[in-house]
Amino acid sequence: MTDIFSHADEKTWTPTPDGNRRRVLVHTDELMMVEFAFDKGGVGALHSHPHVQASYVAEGRFEVTIDGRSEILEAGSSFIVPSNLVHGVTALEPGRLVDSFTPYRADLLA
Repeated sequence: MTDIFSHADEKTWTPTPDGNRRRVLVHTDELMMVEFAFDKGGVGALHSHPHVQASYVAEGRFEVTIDGRSEILEAGSSFIVPSNLVHGVTALEPGRLVDSFTPYRADLLA
């Protein structure tokens, strides 16, 4: 059975290949929510995936690049990444992103 509630203190941070960290908060086969934490200067390398992604800047300031277009976003801002577009972020200060993916990303559960 899928957990429908999530408590942050029950979730484990996992290092990411690019030197940041993440924790999967909740997921079903249709939707997943993941929190990513970055130190100042941390980079979420340019990449793409077939999942649609919606992200909320929970803390900090980020330079966000989507399909070659970049903007500076700060806490309270959000962005969406359509399927298969190349995207990435750079943390301009320590920060956290809360990302939702549809469908869920099996690679983040491994």
